[in-house]
Amino acid sequence: MAKSAPKAGAAAKRPEPEKPSDSEKRSSGNGANEASVRAKASKDELVAYYRQMLTIRRFEERAGQLYGMGLIGGFCHLYIGQEAVVIGMQAALRAKDSVITAYRDHGHMLACGMDPGGVMAELTGRRAGYSKGKGGSMHMFSVEKGFYGGHGIVGAQVPLGTGIAFAHKYKEDAGVCLTYLGEGAVNQGQVYESFNMAELWRLPVVYVIENNQYGMGTSAKRASASTDFYKRGSAYGIPGERVDGMDVLAVKAAGLKAVEHARSGKGPYILEALTYRYRGHSMSDPAKYRTKEEVEEVKKRDPIDRLREELMTKGALDEAGFKVIDREVRDIVTRAAEFAQQNPEPDPAELYTDVLA
Repeated sequence: MAKSAPKAGAAAKRPEPEKPSDSEKRSSGNGANEASVRAKASKDELVAYYRQMLTIRRFEERAGQLYGMGLIGGFCHLYIGQEAVVIGMQAALRAKDSVITAYRDHGHMLACGMDPGGVMAELTGRRAGYSKGKGGSMHMFSVEKGFYGGHGIVGAQVPLGTGIAFAHKYKEDAGVCLTYLGEGAVNQGQVYESFNMAELWRLPVVYVIENNQYGMGTSAKRASASTDFYKRGSAYGIPGERVDGMDVLAVKAAGLKAVEHARSGKGPYILEALTYRYRGHSMSDPAKYRTKEEVEEVKKRDPIDRLREELMTKGALDEAGFKVIDREVRDIVTRAAEFAQQNPEPDPAELYTDVLA
């Protein structure tokens, strides 16, 4: 990727994660009437999680604006509403770990520490993008940051993530692969082939099912005979758990447990994070299959607002502090958008590079 992209992103280095608290419990707020264990976190960590989630939210909002202006072409799937899932899971990882996901991937890139300017440049098809402007929204990668895409074929990242986990085990580097997928992809046959091999070979992989309730325009209840997606590995002996995906500390606690299971040689683990996307499946989806009332009801437990309230209650930040963070985040996103728009498009000769027969 070309240099001079603006720095700062949703996350930088991956610190060694701390163990979750086994005493603090609360209602998950996800409609499942379940209790969620919440991870411990210092005030500084809580502020960092807030900043990271807000960066993703503002970045996605700007991406939506650029799409509306015709500066982003093709498909563009926004992550607005689901930020707590990726930030909570990222807090459970170490430097050697890896991440792979589907096409709703901008938040994962930023959480892995990829440069916002480079991501925005790729979205707008510019030379400084992570795939030289040729991949677009769904196809970005950074080996340096342990991020392996970004994949446009539904469910295709699951066998790839299983293979990355095999590589971790083969190299004996103690790494774990987080393999994200949506609940709409869980019914794919290749997912179960992957489950079987992962358990058979005790691979260090955590399958994170981001259940945002809708596979494109079809609700999970209409598409799946069983919506207990965390149990889908039971035929292979893979343990699973459902977590409130709108609570970053609940996700972190579940992530620590799942990652430790995989890292210790016990094999794969399945996490189902109950979450929600506020926008349509992609920018071209008006989302008429659900009511405004439904969306507004979910927004009452918005993951960023919930953490903001917690930060105020604990005295970690006051209104002035929130305004500073908001201003800094908006500046990061503004500079990323300006960098992308000022960067040139790829040379036409690039059409013939990186092509494999």
